[in-house]
Amino acid sequence: MLSMFLISLEQGLIFSVLALGVYITYKILDFPDLSVEGSFPAGAFAFAKIVTSGYSLWLGLLGSLLIGALTGLITSTIFSRLRIKPLLSGILTLTLMYSVNLRINAKSNVPLFSTPTLFQGDIRVNILILALIVLALKLLMDRFFRSQIGYMLLATGDNEVLVAGLGENVDTFKTIGLMISNALVALSGAIMAQNVRFADINMGSSIIVTALASIIIGDTFMRRARKIKGTSRAIYGALIYKMIGGAALYLGLAPTDLKAVNALIVIVFIAYNQWNPSEWWKRFRVKLINRNSAKGAHHAADPSS
Repeated sequence: MLSMFLISLEQGLIFSVLALGVYITYKILDFPDLSVEGSFPAGAFAFAKIVTSGYSLWLGLLGSLLIGALTGLITSTIFSRLRIKPLLSGILTLTLMYSVNLRINAKSNVPLFSTPTLFQGDIRVNILILALIVLALKLLMDRFFRSQIGYMLLATGDNEVLVAGLGENVDTFKTIGLMISNALVALSGAIMAQNVRFADINMGSSIIVTALASIIIGDTFMRRARKIKGTSRAIYGALIYKMIGGAALYLGLAPTDLKAVNALIVIVFIAYNQWNPSEWWKRFRVKLINRNSAKGAHHAADPSS
């Protein structure tokens, strides 16, 4: 049980970096960016290429950030310059990055068993390292959102007309947001590759569901705690999400069923957030009153009954 908890915590911290990235596009910009499913493996492949070429893991992590930022720039260019809708822009970038990722290492799977990584033999040390990375990224993001560019990025998500009225270019701030988002997602992919000791072309499959689930779960559990920042909620959500998955495996669920569980978790939490008990009770009472009124009218019209 303890082993499963530690593994889930470790995985949750890795996906916290992913959730922080998608938080920018999903919660701030309201931009349905599917290109993260391309930037996640891109970060893993960029890291693998650099470290297997004999360079340091820090240069590999920097390379993953850069290729992620480039992925976000491509999505933004397709959206803003070619005026293609956000969802389709992300899909096109995702498709493009599939070929790019294969080109980086000329194969679909790269083992990393003999390369340097952030991770040590003790999982507790790994968790501490990951916690420090996540904390540093969270503090940097919070500080960024208090800067002038950060404020304008937040304003772009809230009211594009206001930002344009201030003489600012809305597309510029969307580009910044997409680049930062995908850079963080790619960094998460690079960290995951070190954790599992390989980079694989299918690493990004359904990764957007994991990110959205983390954000939605964090918002659901922390909705009454208004002082907790969105970045913290995303982190808490990722941790809770992986704990739920770990508990499901511990209870005997087959690993092949995890994707179905992931989808069900998202559906349940979205449905719960949209469910209004008072409104439901009001509609139920109206239906009950109407039904009783109809029965009363029927009895009045037919005295024999």
